[in-house]
Amino acid sequence: MGLSEKGKWQAYRLQERFAQEPISAFYASDLRRALETAAIIAAPHGQAVRPVPALREINFGLWEGLTHREIAATHPEALKQWLLGAGEVTVPGGESFAQVRERAWQAVQAIIAEHRGQKVLAVSHGGTIRSLLCAVLNLDTASVWRLAQDNAAVNIVDFYPELPVVVLLNDTSHLYPSHKAASIKL
Repeated sequence: MGLSEKGKWQAYRLQERFAQEPISAFYASDLRRALETAAIIAAPHGQAVRPVPALREINFGLWEGLTHREIAATHPEALKQWLLGAGEVTVPGGESFAQVRERAWQAVQAIIAEHRGQKVLAVSHGGTIRSLLCAVLNLDTASVWRLAQDNAAVNIVDFYPELPVVVLLNDTSHLYPSHKAASIKL
């Protein structure tokens, strides 16, 4: 399934946000909506998007395509265990966030090695991004639900040789430019 009208609108807001940025390469999960989003963002740069299967969303196995309510009705105990132990609990027939983290982190490391010192943009999915942020922040994957990831959110991570640094997390200001950020002075 491709992007909805709202998804396209969000992708074009991302395009506007990154149109003037000197981005060296564009990557995305090889799933359709991620590729479509990345292609919209990359269009002003005249670059192709490189698909990366390892950036796919978590494999939900038997739960794929089911709503939260349907999963709760058919697999209540497994869902409870998965929500409470998200890092290590494997979705029936699918994978755990720890497995997602491992495959996605290897892909990110390969991208970093190829583009050291360059700005790169990657489009992925909420669960995968949460897993990667756990890796960057040296958190156990049991913490995935503690990291918000809204649709079309921007996260910026600077990868220094010593360690990665999260510069921006779950930013959606490009979707609501008329809203002014509140500041608190201490």
